[in-house]
Amino acid sequence: MAQVTTGADARTVTPRDTSNAPQHKTLFTYRDAVLAAAFAGLTVAMFPADRHIAKSLQDPEIQANKFFDKAGNGVEVITSPGAFIIGGGLYAAGKLSGHPNLTDLGWHGTEAVIVASGVTGLLKGMLGRSRPYATGDTIPHDFNFLKGFGRGTYGIGPNGQRLTSADYQSFPSGHTTAAFAVASAVTSEARRVQPGWVWLVAPTMYGGATLVGLSRMYHNNHWASDVVLGAAIGTFSGLKVVRYSHAHPDNKLDKLILGATVFPNADGGGTLAFSFPAP
Repeated sequence: MAQVTTGADARTVTPRDTSNAPQHKTLFTYRDAVLAAAFAGLTVAMFPADRHIAKSLQDPEIQANKFFDKAGNGVEVITSPGAFIIGGGLYAAGKLSGHPNLTDLGWHGTEAVIVASGVTGLLKGMLGRSRPYATGDTIPHDFNFLKGFGRGTYGIGPNGQRLTSADYQSFPSGHTTAAFAVASAVTSEARRVQPGWVWLVAPTMYGGATLVGLSRMYHNNHWASDVVLGAAIGTFSGLKVVRYSHAHPDNKLDKLILGATVFPNADGGGTLAFSFPAP
C-alpha cells in the first residue's frame, strides 16, 4: 500500500486500487459523431444521383457480363445466409477447440448482424421505398409510409410483375447492412486481439462488404443511397456490439452465450450446454 505525506499538516493518502476494476468505455464518442455525420451526408448526397447510377448499371452491355452476375450472386449468398452460417461455425469451432477469442469473433459477428438487421428491417417497413425495378429505375423518391409492412399486392410493375410489400423494402439495403456489420465486428475484434493484422483484415473485410453493396445495385434491387445507409447501420452495429461487449464483460447475454460449455458425447461429437440462473 502506498502512502503520500506532504507539508506540516501531512495527511496519509491511500491511492485507489483500480487494477481489478472494470473498464467501462464510452459507448458513443466524438469520432462516432463525425462518422455518423459523414454517412448521413453521403446518403443525402446520393439521392440526386440515385436515378443516374441505377440507369447506368442497367446498361445492356454491363448486364451481359456473366462474371459480374456470378460474382454478385456469390458475395450475396456469402452475406445472407452465409454470415449466420460462418459466424455460427466460428463460434462452435472456438468452443470445441478451446479458443475463446475465436468464440468471441463468431458470436459478436453474428450478434452485430442480428442488431443491424433489426434496425434495417424496421426502417424498411416504415419507410416503404420502392426498389429500382419496381419503378423502372425512374422514381428514387417513391417512399410509402408503412407499405413495407403490408400484405397482398400493390399493383403491377413496369415489367408486368405483381408488386408486394417486399418490393417496397428498398431503404436501406439489408445485405449491405449485414456485410458491413460483419466487417466492422471482425475488424474491431482483430484490433483487440491482433492489432498488427488490422492493415490486412480491414481492407479485406470492408472491401468485400463494398462489393456486396455494388452487387445489390447491379442486380437492380437497391438505389445507391440504400447501400450507403445500410453501410452506416452495419458499421455502427459492429463497432458498438464489440465495444459494449468487451467494456461490459458481465452483461447477461454474453455470459449466457460465451459461457456455454461443450460436453463430449458417445458419438465422438459434443453437446453445447447453456447455464441459466435459478429463479
